[in-house]
Amino acid sequence: MATTLTKDAPSPPGDGKTFFGHPRGLATLFMTEMWERFSFYGMRALLTIYLLSGGPDASKGLHAGGLGMDLAAATAIYSIYNSLVYLLAMPGGWLGDRVWSPRRTVAVAAGTIMVGHLTLALPGSGTFFIGLALVALGSGLLKANISTMVGHLYKGPNDPRRDGGFTIFYMGINVGAFFAPLTIGTVGEKYSWHLGFALAAVGMALGLIQFLIGTRHLSPESSKVPQPLSREERSSWLRKGLLWLIVAVVAYAVIGLSGHFTMNWAMIPLTVAGLVIPAGVLWRIKRDKALSTGEQTKMSGYIWFFVAAAVFWMIYDQGGSTVQAFGTDKASDSVLGLAFPTSWYQSLNPVFIMALAPVLAWFWLWLNRRGKEPSTVTKFSVGLVFIGVSFFFFLIPLFMAVDGTLVSPMWLVGIYLIQTVGELCLSPVGLSVTTKMAPEKYASQMMGVWFLAVTAGDSVTGLLSIAKVDLSGTGVVTMEAALATLAGLAVVMYRRRVRDLMGEIH
Repeated sequence: MATTLTKDAPSPPGDGKTFFGHPRGLATLFMTEMWERFSFYGMRALLTIYLLSGGPDASKGLHAGGLGMDLAAATAIYSIYNSLVYLLAMPGGWLGDRVWSPRRTVAVAAGTIMVGHLTLALPGSGTFFIGLALVALGSGLLKANISTMVGHLYKGPNDPRRDGGFTIFYMGINVGAFFAPLTIGTVGEKYSWHLGFALAAVGMALGLIQFLIGTRHLSPESSKVPQPLSREERSSWLRKGLLWLIVAVVAYAVIGLSGHFTMNWAMIPLTVAGLVIPAGVLWRIKRDKALSTGEQTKMSGYIWFFVAAAVFWMIYDQGGSTVQAFGTDKASDSVLGLAFPTSWYQSLNPVFIMALAPVLAWFWLWLNRRGKEPSTVTKFSVGLVFIGVSFFFFLIPLFMAVDGTLVSPMWLVGIYLIQTVGELCLSPVGLSVTTKMAPEKYASQMMGVWFLAVTAGDSVTGLLSIAKVDLSGTGVVTMEAALATLAGLAVVMYRRRVRDLMGEIH
């Protein structure tokens, strides 16, 4: 993963102008990330309903042109796509650190995403999957490196403006995520799927242009390769990469020519990798003999958080698949007589985040001043309980819709609201505890490890969908809700043990 600027690093270039009191380069990165998230969340808002359009699980009359899949296949593809985005963040950070530099990697990533969306805009299932793979690849490349460049704008981790800069940057994510379904979702759902995907490409093109024009305001540090590969290492990586590529091409050629190829030959290896790779990374770090006893103990504690987070994301990310499909097929598409595209549901989470994040931050400070702020372990467990409660709440409209009744869309608003509160309790705490518990040797890589919790959670969802488990069935929803709630309660019950493993971190 990418590194951060040390306190002795030079100040970034500039002409004296600032962006809300921050280095002007923050405006460049803010706009780049906003447009990238606009394209990402806009396409994602269309993804499930496009896959379902014309299929057996989309009875509400979506316009023609989709891939006509059933809900299980659509959920599997959606989950695998999500898991790959976060899985590829680690090699994306590695390329920025050792091959291209963060700045060049972001430029390549933005171009790849744009080409991916343009490919999605072409008709046909073949181009759809190629485009989806390109968008996932580009998103993974961009994710770690653009955040690293935000850090480069400041004079080390103790710069008092640093936290505020990341807060502004984070707002760019949510601004893009909020407007994307309202525009791309509307165009795609109401007029043309492929025109919607093309609009996502336009958004990423604007982000890339903004980035290239504004690079002069970025820190020179972002153009450097912190730990460049030696000639021997480069040759070794090329040989290994080519070897695995040849093995994959030969294997899939044999499968295809023999007439045995199905979608599962692509989906199952990806979902299994989404579980095996996170487990392997954690195992490698935990078993590293170079770590001190204290660091190994902290890693044991961190694994608790990682597994709990995977359970959280497994349910949370179904907001764009299982819950979105329910809203499309089983909920009314109007409020007070005003009709809306069901892709607009995906705008609820970012608007709730923008509204509730300051409130929750104030609430923690208010409790802290009174000596009552919950510990990291408690906040984490509360997040898990909330995500469990959101699916218990989901059971109500599920039962109401059994006889074909279209439920009020306010039920879905409630689900997304509860999930957002859970996210705000768990996600920032998870990021914080990751940086605090990371062994010194793996300090920069551990952010990528945290993203792998999302990969693991989505991979479980993908495997269940491939196995044709009905994730919208009341029995499965109840089981997932109970699993998350029990996991949250277990974290609370064993909080003393976890705190002991965390050492001095509370």
